[in-house]
Amino acid sequence: QEQLVESGGGSVQAGGSLRLSCAASEYTVRWKCMAWFRQAPGKEREGVLAISAGGITAYYTDSVKGRFTISQDYAKNTVYLQMNSLKPEDTAMYYCAARSDGYCPTSGSEYEYSYWGQGTQVTVSS
Repeated sequence: QEQLVESGGGSVQAGGSLRLSCAASEYTVRWKCMAWFRQAPGKEREGVLAISAGGITAYYTDSVKGRFTISQDYAKNTVYLQMNSLKPEDTAMYYCAARSDGYCPTSGSEYEYSYWGQGTQVTVSS
């Protein structure tokens, strides 16, 4: 059973930054597609960003382009989501997800991912 553990969420004012971390146990970040999803209250879960085994980034949400980046640390088996210029509409529970292969689908559908973390809350105030 794969375990993904998110951390780094919190409350910030609009324009601020946060970095979320996703630590993977038994899971080699180097070889798998990993992604960040988010779910705001009353809304469906949506894909944000993904990174393939080869380090290729896929944006699932246009609204974060130029503000959010995803990266990998192979030594720490951790994936990061750097979020800059945060907006109130970025407020959501953020989830780390992983596939069992290194390819990241372009659909951004949560059903393409097999493993999930418990989530970390991000709240952005205006």
